[in-house]
Amino acid sequence: MISFRIRLSATFVAAVLFGLAIPSASGLPASAVGFIDPSQDNSRPVIRADADGNLMGDLLDERGELLVNPRIVLEQNEKRQNPGFNYGSTKVRGVNLGGWLVAEPWITPSLFDNTGDSRVIDEWTFGQYVGDAYSRLESHWASFITEDDFRQIASAGLNHVRIPIGYWAFDTSNGEPYVRSNQFNYLIKAVRWARNHNIKVLIDLHGAPGSQNGFDNSGRKGAIRWPNNPNNANRAKAALQTMAKTFSASEFYGTVTVIELLNEPAGFNGNALLEYTKQFYRDGYGAVRQSFGNVAVAIHDAFQDLSYWNGFMPPPQYQQVLLDTHIYSVFSPGENAMSKDQRLNFFCSKASSISSSQNNLWTIVGEWTTAPTDCAKYLNGRGVGARYDGSFGGDSYYIGSCSAKTGNGNNFSQTYKNYLRDMFETQISVYERGSGWIMWTWKTEQAADWDYKRGLAGGWITYNLNSRPNARC
Repeated sequence: MISFRIRLSATFVAAVLFGLAIPSASGLPASAVGFIDPSQDNSRPVIRADADGNLMGDLLDERGELLVNPRIVLEQNEKRQNPGFNYGSTKVRGVNLGGWLVAEPWITPSLFDNTGDSRVIDEWTFGQYVGDAYSRLESHWASFITEDDFRQIASAGLNHVRIPIGYWAFDTSNGEPYVRSNQFNYLIKAVRWARNHNIKVLIDLHGAPGSQNGFDNSGRKGAIRWPNNPNNANRAKAALQTMAKTFSASEFYGTVTVIELLNEPAGFNGNALLEYTKQFYRDGYGAVRQSFGNVAVAIHDAFQDLSYWNGFMPPPQYQQVLLDTHIYSVFSPGENAMSKDQRLNFFCSKASSISSSQNNLWTIVGEWTTAPTDCAKYLNGRGVGARYDGSFGGDSYYIGSCSAKTGNGNNFSQTYKNYLRDMFETQISVYERGSGWIMWTWKTEQAADWDYKRGLAGGWITYNLNSRPNARC
């Protein structure tokens, strides 16, 4: 490939020689570094001109032939966004603050059990059936995560937290029964705590109108209605805009480094949902960038192979885009039945695809666990059993007892702790073939096998994240 630099004043000569089209950059926001004028034909090849007026790029395609009718795109002001963390060279090492601003029955079973109502299975039904839902959730938000958690997270050598929040923290205008109260105020407070302890924050829109996956952690368990109404995407986008505008303030610069547009859209539900979500990703990117030019933007892989996203949201139109993938091995009978060797080899098998994906978009494993079973109480839903002991029903069958696989961890054998240790060290080794990892989750009431904080106390999670003598690969 031939790359060269010429002053922008020479581009008119290039236009005559090669048929280059030079779109006007007028009307674009100053923060829109790398944006392409939407009035232009974005399917044509691109040659970029930097902020100093230098034309830079390859004039030959991969066959060694001159590019046909390329565009020159002007980068404005800054050479590119600077979110406050270099996702291309520094590894993300973090934890999710799951079960806090989006309540989940398996993370805090007592919050749901204490309602005395078996109909309460998610935040939708919590607001629908619990008379004092506001005060119960307010008490939970005030106590489950505090600044001391951020101090401990920093002391563990971690540099990121991922904080889930639902759209209903901003909008229940369609009459949804969700509790819309102080969630966003707690998120702002959490960002300040993170700043105090030099931790970067990835904010994750965890639940969208209509439910993007039908999981209880989307806010409403059951049907997937996300792609059924164009206004669902508009309402989600409005929530993103509110967060982007708020956290673009100078006091948050370098702390809120990523906004994730949507958690776990159910791409397995069919092409209609995938296409709806991809358009939402494009629109959501623009909505975030309009207010917050420096933040990185994350998209979830929608349960598709990482290679599915090759060429999606490419530079220079899109800058600082991260691809989030979630890797678990406990949500089918076959996965629960894997031996330790099979499970560790399964994680090692992910190294190649993560490394390849890194060449497309910076790739982060934004959820994963040390747990080798689905034994945690309510993991599969409130009142639903586990595949590991056959109590899930359906095609599940008895593999073993859950009694020593989850809980507070006090009855874990040393052999089982060693297994959890090997799970941790192997996975962080694999996931750093990409841009890094964010484990699910920091703390739970009684699921130590999923719990980073208990893992540190129990010795199966190390404080020295550069030492991995027990990693399989």
